[in-house]
Amino acid sequence: MKILVSGAGIAGLACARELGTRGHDVTVVEYARHLRLTGTPIDIRGDAIETADKMGLLAEIQKQRIRMSELTQFVDSDGEPVARIPMAEISDSDDDIELLREDLVRILADALPDTAATRFGDSIETLTDGDGDGGNDDGGVDVRFASGRTGRYDLVIGADGQHSAVRRLVFGPEEDYLRHLGVYLALADHPGEARSEGANSIYNVPSRMAGLFRYKGKAVAVFQFRSEPIDYDHHDLDAQKKILIEAFAGHRSWRIPELLDAARADPGFFLTSASQIHMPSWHRGRVALVGDAGYSPAFLSGRGTSLALTGARFLAEELQRCGHDHTAAFARYEARQRPYVTFAQDRVHSGRDRMLPTTWAAIAARNKALQAPGTAPGPDPRCAGEKAQ
Repeated sequence: MKILVSGAGIAGLACARELGTRGHDVTVVEYARHLRLTGTPIDIRGDAIETADKMGLLAEIQKQRIRMSELTQFVDSDGEPVARIPMAEISDSDDDIELLREDLVRILADALPDTAATRFGDSIETLTDGDGDGGNDDGGVDVRFASGRTGRYDLVIGADGQHSAVRRLVFGPEEDYLRHLGVYLALADHPGEARSEGANSIYNVPSRMAGLFRYKGKAVAVFQFRSEPIDYDHHDLDAQKKILIEAFAGHRSWRIPELLDAARADPGFFLTSASQIHMPSWHRGRVALVGDAGYSPAFLSGRGTSLALTGARFLAEELQRCGHDHTAAFARYEARQRPYVTFAQDRVHSGRDRMLPTTWAAIAARNKALQAPGTAPGPDPRCAGEKAQ
């Protein structure tokens, strides 16, 4: 079949590989002009590890494994360690893999077959699904792109993230499906700290955290803060920086002013909300959603990447089993993926409370709980000049 995939992130590239290796003619269209490589490390957990193995990518993924989270510590205003990340609580097993988002994106992009092509700097503007009743017929989906190009495809896969254009065009406005979890995340490169020594550190003030993470010769300032939904232009960088600066106004302890300066200076600054997408169905007619577009679990779950990989694999497998009966294939894909999504989306609340206690007393209680016998922080030789392993 001729299949259009919207989005060249992890979900989109995984779909392109899985569909392309099964003989489909796949085109990936991506709004950005190049692969987007920014982001903190990500995790591959549980059955997604087996999925990566079946995709033939596990060995390469394991080569890029890092151990940033287990080498991260909570610190006080003087930078002294007070507690460590409780890995046993946040991991599924010791087999979980942490790696940089950019490394997984490159692995997936390099693994694309000749039957999959990627077109950057373009996006879907309109969709007209000829399969209006959702049945199996000889119709297709007529697509007009922002560039003015047009095309007709047997299927369209929306893998274009939490703010999916495909979802909006086919299923309706984002607000119908979005559940804001009351948290925002911001990231900024901190070149002044690149290749410097030191542990990965997280510092809390009530309802906020600022951190400095180092990996593979890079340093990144990381922020989280609690907030009600904020209306802003996702393409207006200055407006997003202003939101972050206002969220930390009046807080000058630890290294917060320095990290905010890094955010001001970074042309690649990134801000996003911790939000989930809840939908009764991820398919309509000849269009289906994969990854955050259909079921974002929010970064607080640590399972968005795993869902993207299992979703891409399940969808491709079911299309192969069902032949040209896309309606049956989409339903089977959803039945297999739904339990994983439910589990991931239910895991966010404990992570939010651990990372963002709302009072000084709650911060102290969190630290004390993490200092139980055998978990108290102390010198760790691996933290000196930590680089990705």
